Amino acid sequence: MLLKELSTTIEQFEAKDGTTVTFRPATIQDSKGIVNAVEEIVAEGTYLQKETVRSVEEERQFINEMKSNENMYIVVDINGKVSGLARVLRGSLEMKKHTGLFRTWLTPDAQGKGIGKKLMSYTLHWCKLNKFHKLCLTVFASNHVAVELYKKVGFVIEGIQKEQVWLNGTFDDEVFMAYFFQSGGEEK
Repeated sequence: MLLKELSTTIEQFEAKDGTTVTFRPATIQDSKGIVNAVEEIVAEGTYLQKETVRSVEEERQFINEMKSNENMYIVVDINGKVSGLARVLRGSLEMKKHTGLFRTWLTPDAQGKGIGKKLMSYTLHWCKLNKFHKLCLTVFASNHVAVELYKKVGFVIEGIQKEQVWLNGTFDDEVFMAYFFQSGGEEK
């Protein structure tokens, strides 16, 4: 169910395990919860392109910056606890305003419940409402679940940086993917 409230989109649904999940724009009041979630994700996350966590004050500033730049920054709220994030950063140059960079993270207890697929749908809907032409992301090649999810919803591979990262004692490739809104995700 999507609710339009003062130009923000809130989505609430039931996850595969019956848990009620809410996607909603991040607020200043979420700062501590976001920091806690990111700490948990960083501690667990093999596929995370983040090694440090912002302070609560830095997170507050980031939320304000995201709002002022009209970027998407949402929290995954499960029973009042921040259990994940998703964001889209608009291209900062005028010539790139039609593009966005997507990032998402879920805490371990939020994974495997269909939340990632719903987050992708929410994000694509938000980008369409905001008239994006292209949404970009990167993913590690060994993260097969994520690569397949992105392909399934219409992302195409634009390029691969071979042996770009060192994960779990081995090199891994970084895959650049994009979704083109005018063609429903299909490559031009």
